[in-house]
Amino acid sequence: MKIFNTLTRSKDEFVPINPGEVKIYACGPTVYNYIHIGNARPLCVFDVLRRYFEWRGFKVSFVQNFTDIDDKLIRRANEEGITVPEVAARYIDEFWTDAKGLNVREATVHPRATENIEQIQGIISSLMEKGYAYEAGGDVYYRAKNFKGYGKLSHQPLEDLEAGARIETGDIKEDPMDFCLWKGAKPGEPFWESPWGNGRPGWHIECSAMACRYLGETIDIHCGGLDLIFPHHENEIAQSEAANGCDFAHYWMHNGFINVDNHKMSKSLNNFFTVRDVAEKFGYEPIRYFLVSSQYRSPINYSVDIIEQAKNSLERLYTCRDNLDFAIKNAPEGGEEPDFIEQHKNEFITAMEDDLNTADALAAIFMLVRDINTAIANGSGKATLTACADIFDQLTGVLGLVYNRKTEALDSEIEELIEKRTLARKAKDFKTADEIRDKLKEMGIVLEDTPQGVKWSRS
Repeated sequence: MKIFNTLTRSKDEFVPINPGEVKIYACGPTVYNYIHIGNARPLCVFDVLRRYFEWRGFKVSFVQNFTDIDDKLIRRANEEGITVPEVAARYIDEFWTDAKGLNVREATVHPRATENIEQIQGIISSLMEKGYAYEAGGDVYYRAKNFKGYGKLSHQPLEDLEAGARIETGDIKEDPMDFCLWKGAKPGEPFWESPWGNGRPGWHIECSAMACRYLGETIDIHCGGLDLIFPHHENEIAQSEAANGCDFAHYWMHNGFINVDNHKMSKSLNNFFTVRDVAEKFGYEPIRYFLVSSQYRSPINYSVDIIEQAKNSLERLYTCRDNLDFAIKNAPEGGEEPDFIEQHKNEFITAMEDDLNTADALAAIFMLVRDINTAIANGSGKATLTACADIFDQLTGVLGLVYNRKTEALDSEIEELIEKRTLARKAKDFKTADEIRDKLKEMGIVLEDTPQGVKWSRS
């Protein structure tokens, strides 16, 4: 598999640290509000990455954090007159409502920043001992210029980074590039005791601590949104590699931005949509389809028309799968796996191995759907159609699609009426057959006569 590695700016052959295993760290949400559709893209994209590795036989350790202490959580808690842990607990619950709606699987571990204070303080102590960190005004800062590789992920000269650096706490830092590892406590804020006084962790340090604790000092893949390259991921590298003396991550994957009607999503433009907003109108699965239907690094544009197109594409997939179920039930015994299964499976793999190209992978699935529909129309045997169903489920499952299939059972009265109509048609008693069809229609059951038998659906 080739992965576009932000670190090298090239498609690199993926070679895991340990054969047959993959260690992935994905930056998770800051839990102070509902997730928006921009947050949902890395959730769905890197869920597909994990699913694909597992489908190919790898053992995957997938860690995704919750940032549950941050200025935004403190602000929300103060606005609502509740505690920061209460804010975090509420929005972690809301996160899971949306994540499950999007068919995003739980990570191997979902650590929280507040559960890793000891590990965070341990890294800070190590950095101070090695001369990479210093105390100033009750805070602890990282000396960015002491790390020779600073800027290697964002590929910007140090002077350019320095020009854009923000001074986080007045002018107490030694250098504008330095960033905060530990924030001294302010009145009314949550805090933890530390060797440098009461305070709380900075944003960047938490991911370094959690990645190391749950995956080890060096991991295979670190991923997140394009907006995290600088400063967040750049600072993670500086902290981790200075503290541990080894590479932090071998591959860095970053997904592209989402625009809304060709404009950057912004509350000021009134085009800011949470996943919940969109799901209430269109459902969750069209959102997931939209997010995985493009190659993950490319920018994508959200609009109502595009979500409607996603719904229509999903309907084609569901129709194919439902038709397969019906055809298998009524198919003659026999048949063998058709050649097109291996062909489309290989097309799918080729696309996914090329830097997780889900757009071409979806195209392979729709070519499979075309050939499955032909196989059904040609009256293929049960073994043939069962093989088609198996590969369909495998490939759509890797993308996390077609997960809302429902099998409805008919009550005995309706089943009896359908059987009576079938017998009436065989006896060429079309008057009775039509009367039964009309009665079923009044009951909300629509019949369709096919070469494989009678199909029913609810109107």
